[in-house]
Amino acid sequence: MSQATARLGGHLVADALVSQGVSLAFGVPGESYLSVLDGLYRHADFRFIVTRHEGGAAFMADAYAKLTGKPGVCLVTRGPGATNAAIGIHTAQQDSTPLVLLVGQVGQDVVEREAFQEIDYRRMFGSMAKWVAQIDQAERVPEMVAHAFQLATSGRPGPVVLALPEDMLAASATVADARPHQPLQASPSAAQLSQLTSLLHAARQPIIIVGGSGWSRQACADLRLFAEAWQLPVACAFRFQDLFDNQHPLYTGDVGIGINPRLAERLRQADLVLCLGARLGEMTSSGYSLFDIPIPRQQLVHVHAGVEELGRVYQAALMINAGMAEMAGALRLIPCRHAGYAAGAAAARADYEAWQGIPPIYQGRQARLDLWQVVMEARQQLPADTLVCNGAGNFASWAHRFWRYGSQERGRCQLAPTSGAMGYGLPAGVMASIVAPERTVLVFAGDGDFLMNGQELATALQYGGAPIVLLFNNGQYGTIRMHQEKHFPGRVYGTQLHNPDFARYAESFGALGLVVETTAQFGPALSQALAHRQQTGKPALIELRMDAADLAPGLRLAG
Repeated sequence: MSQATARLGGHLVADALVSQGVSLAFGVPGESYLSVLDGLYRHADFRFIVTRHEGGAAFMADAYAKLTGKPGVCLVTRGPGATNAAIGIHTAQQDSTPLVLLVGQVGQDVVEREAFQEIDYRRMFGSMAKWVAQIDQAERVPEMVAHAFQLATSGRPGPVVLALPEDMLAASATVADARPHQPLQASPSAAQLSQLTSLLHAARQPIIIVGGSGWSRQACADLRLFAEAWQLPVACAFRFQDLFDNQHPLYTGDVGIGINPRLAERLRQADLVLCLGARLGEMTSSGYSLFDIPIPRQQLVHVHAGVEELGRVYQAALMINAGMAEMAGALRLIPCRHAGYAAGAAAARADYEAWQGIPPIYQGRQARLDLWQVVMEARQQLPADTLVCNGAGNFASWAHRFWRYGSQERGRCQLAPTSGAMGYGLPAGVMASIVAPERTVLVFAGDGDFLMNGQELATALQYGGAPIVLLFNNGQYGTIRMHQEKHFPGRVYGTQLHNPDFARYAESFGALGLVVETTAQFGPALSQALAHRQQTGKPALIELRMDAADLAPGLRLAG
């Protein structure tokens, strides 16, 4: 631990980040924390990725944490900067992502006067973050920054917000740096593992649901070994499909929006559901319909890192407060004495493979642009460890239902918001291609979704990011149009979009822009995009001008 030295508050913040193992942060600069930037200037190896919008920066920080397992860090200025970044804090909360947001704040001499850009961050972020605090004294910077990282990464991970008053950052204090944080997780007890073993031995139709954060490569490997030993079918929670290799014969599909009806029925008929890490929120429970409330019909074993989550909705037969690495390591050691599950797992896999066949909207008709064939072609051309990123919208169903994600045993393959935040995919893809330039990064984006953060193409070009973007252009907010047609058929209002020429838009940043209007054009366009990325190290965008009537794989407008 370093000796106490006299430093400016802003320099203390920069040094505190480095002492917590941070070497990369995202943000938009602001005059309210200039001394922090000056402090970072002193650390030659520190990378500050400057984005074009604070929402993009916060999304990048969230995606960085998902990709690396390290806490994401975002720096924004006071007032508008903080409000712009709020979408990333909400996403980190619902996705259980460790994230530390540092926000500039007005000086303490003018607080409570509604000074320029003043906001009470405790009230603003109080319901979204694990902890919101303001560092009023420079000598407390190492202490409070260390606590922020400790809290963000322990138990159920999540976001923490620290406000930095300008006068504190300009003050000087003599204080030593803190030790690096030590993420802490609970472990299952011997009694709980014994009870779980008994439930497994008694079950006849068991199934695993795996999801949530906190999964290491080793934990995913331990999960696979456990599932293989018992021959248990494995389903992945909403937007956590890369926790288990989708090519594995025990993988049975995703439990999320538009769930395979056969998988939903299998979950309803299961006599034992082992839920590892997922919150069993609205999306993963199909609107709280897969399990009875408060006591599920199935024997439910719910394992979660956050004790406050256990029993929130479902009173499980067995609730275990444990981290995923701790639980998966224990599961691997449970001796298997049951050999009757293989047939059920094989049937569940067959249902999954059938679900990935030609979707209803293309059966019996030749579409000008067949999006199912687009995904099949992308699967054929792109490597198995391709990192797929997306925001929110019906376009994402083409990735969720038809892509086959690799396992986190070899690194993350999916970055997507369980919060349903639009505009997430491009910032996530830009971040991933900067941080992991050796990986192929594919972004699924809708036309409405893309333009919420399309400006982050500039960030990609500035820092050498090279994602490939598949932009599904149907000239509308397709998901809302789908619900509109369901509840108010024929009364189209507020869902239509007037779009730019997306290919030329991409070219204006220095990326490659391509347009695809037919199925036959897609394969060559993707090959050109891959070659462009390889040769230039720059992004490519392929605009898919799709039929606006094709709302989802299973839903097409009449006419």
